[in-house]
Amino acid sequence: MNCQPKDFKSDLKPIWCPGCGDFGVVQAIYRALAAVGRPPHEIAFVSGIGCSSRIPGYTTAYGFNSVHGRALPIAQGLKIANPDLLVLCAGGDGDGFSIGGGHVAHAIRRNLDLTYIVMDNQIYGLTKGQLSPTSKLGLKTVTSDLGSLETPVNPLLYVLSYGAPFVAQGTPADMAGLAAVIEEAIRYPGFSFVNVQSPCVTFGEDDWQLKQHKAVMKSVAGLGHDASDVIAAMRLAQAYGSELYTGVLYRAPQPPATYDALVRERQAEQQKKALPRERILELFAAKKKETAA
Repeated sequence: MNCQPKDFKSDLKPIWCPGCGDFGVVQAIYRALAAVGRPPHEIAFVSGIGCSSRIPGYTTAYGFNSVHGRALPIAQGLKIANPDLLVLCAGGDGDGFSIGGGHVAHAIRRNLDLTYIVMDNQIYGLTKGQLSPTSKLGLKTVTSDLGSLETPVNPLLYVLSYGAPFVAQGTPADMAGLAAVIEEAIRYPGFSFVNVQSPCVTFGEDDWQLKQHKAVMKSVAGLGHDASDVIAAMRLAQAYGSELYTGVLYRAPQPPATYDALVRERQAEQQKKALPRERILELFAAKKKETAA
């Protein structure tokens, strides 16, 4: 199907703060979906709670703005129930790696064919600027005026360590590059994770906005990185918070079987053993008659 980015844009007007990185993320998603070519009615977009989780409403796909930290289990249920759907999942770093952190590992090990896009701004923006799981050590906020005592979560290393078969990172400072990695993630046959450094203009740090991203970002492809080498990917991931690497960090060269495909295989096997419907009714009637006697 010949789709255009505008085909995926809903009539809802985004209400993010002017200059928010999420404006760029949703535009990159429009471009990626148009390149993939699936029509909106064949796509489901699930999110949690937070600024970034408004994204499903700004698309023409089926949308589900769910509860905090629970986007992944809902997305998995959707994919198993209707495996023909293209399923996307979105959320922020707080939604994904705090209250929803326990779901990430299990989504990865099940390896359903879905794409998880995290907009990582290192802050809780919707609730007015508290520390998030990826906030850097020492960061001062409205509720931590003496600075954070906690070591931040490294999302890239986190998902790689759990065995995610596709891991990438992007920034709205490079729209073409971000759209390309999201498209590649969607096309990958299995669980794919895209960490988007999407700065918060209101509560984020002044020295980590899109202008700074543009100045310091480094394309891993340009560095000659081998995306099939998981150890090399982990080395790059260790620089999270100090370097901004963009592109595909890891792509499993031999994609493992997806959970949804295995479920379909199991169902087909069991259907072969199933009794005909009329036989089941006969057995039920016989059992009822026996009970009555």
